[in-house]
Amino acid sequence: MKIEQIYTGCLAQGAYYIESDGEAVIIDPLREISSYLEKVAKDNAKIKYVFETHFHADFVSGHLDLAKATGATIVYGPTAKTNFASHTAYDGEEFKVGKVTFTLLHTPGHTMESSCYLLKDEQGIPVALFSGDTLFIGDVGRPDLAQKAAHMTQEELAGMLFESLRNKVMTLPDSVIVYPAHGAGSACGKNMSKETTDTLVNQKKTNYALRLNMTKEEFVKEVTDGLMPPPQYFPLNVMMNKEGYDSIDEVLERGQHALTPAAFEAVATETGALILDTRDPHVFTKGFIPNSINIGIDGSFAPWVGTMIPDIKHEILIVAEQGREKEVVTRLARVGYDHCIGFLDGGFERWKEAGFETDSIDSISPDELKSIISSDANTAILDVRKNSEYLSEHLLSAENAPLDFINESAKKINPEKKYFVHCAGGYRSMIFISTLRARGYHNLIDVNGGFNAIKENGGFILTDYICPTTLL
Repeated sequence: MKIEQIYTGCLAQGAYYIESDGEAVIIDPLREISSYLEKVAKDNAKIKYVFETHFHADFVSGHLDLAKATGATIVYGPTAKTNFASHTAYDGEEFKVGKVTFTLLHTPGHTMESSCYLLKDEQGIPVALFSGDTLFIGDVGRPDLAQKAAHMTQEELAGMLFESLRNKVMTLPDSVIVYPAHGAGSACGKNMSKETTDTLVNQKKTNYALRLNMTKEEFVKEVTDGLMPPPQYFPLNVMMNKEGYDSIDEVLERGQHALTPAAFEAVATETGALILDTRDPHVFTKGFIPNSINIGIDGSFAPWVGTMIPDIKHEILIVAEQGREKEVVTRLARVGYDHCIGFLDGGFERWKEAGFETDSIDSISPDELKSIISSDANTAILDVRKNSEYLSEHLLSAENAPLDFINESAKKINPEKKYFVHCAGGYRSMIFISTLRARGYHNLIDVNGGFNAIKENGGFILTDYICPTTLL
């Protein structure tokens, strides 16, 4: 038996490949399926099932393309209804794969169809639990995503999650290894561990939501405390996962259309496409196409695209580092942005060489900011980190304007006034500034290195540090 976790840091997502005696399953696959096909080819195996723990909200699953390519059966838990061929399993249903067995455990609460898959070895001994978004390392799934579809409150869903954990998960042997669908950085839970796997017994000791003496009322209160609204693209991804989508091959072909600078400008003008510049923020600030938005490919790219671009059907034109265009299109598709219509051939350098108009953003060092503050106590500083980060510790004179809620944050800004903007390290501040610059705000200046550099520099007045209870 082979168990392999395939972890994607950008989405903080774990997919799984399990193979036994020539048969395999994939659990919660990503949109692009080539790596899974390569694994079964190497093992001379055949994918028998694609197990889905629930209808994912934060990414588009690869279940359809994988089933089409391999003939595998797509399996969901009870209550799941799809617009494509799939098997809706019953609670406790078993699936034989080679010499091992999977048992579906219906664990509603995160969503109504949420299920875990318990893996038993050849002797029938429970070995591993693929817990989806029911149980994370250090936390549990947020219970507010399925409220509308379930006609329930988040408190009612949290109550169901409590029962699922107590009756289905915590009764399993302590030696069972927990393999969750997400880790730290995902918006599907509040404050998950950076670890991506653990034993159940250790989670019982360390996970606040699994305290043995915890009442249902305490669980509901603690699990729902600090929940912020989910990204707007979440329900759109759920719909794609339920109803279907274009093949990843079609999306990649459409997006990898090379355009000369003249053609790029013409297409942008004709279609009104959003120009997405995926270069490093420090490179972007020195020069970019006017009105383009910077979301760097080497950060939490897909989640921020989903947060900043409300319409997943909006046409997108890409500016990328040469050779990374396919990667950008692929990572856009992971979160349902299938309408990339081309990229700038030769990148920004070719645009500049062709003599087209460019723009730039001013950036200063922490030392320069310190000097500015010392000469003007009323210097306007915007901290665009999450509210929980800001409350944990911040510059005393800074105002919180979270990137997550940029439309609300923009209301705090006077277009005629100069603001110095920072996040934690410089990634999010450039998303914030470039987005608002495209809307006509031209007095936003980046603080290079963000709060981390400010803190390391010293000499700034900071609030007392408070350990955050949530990272949402």
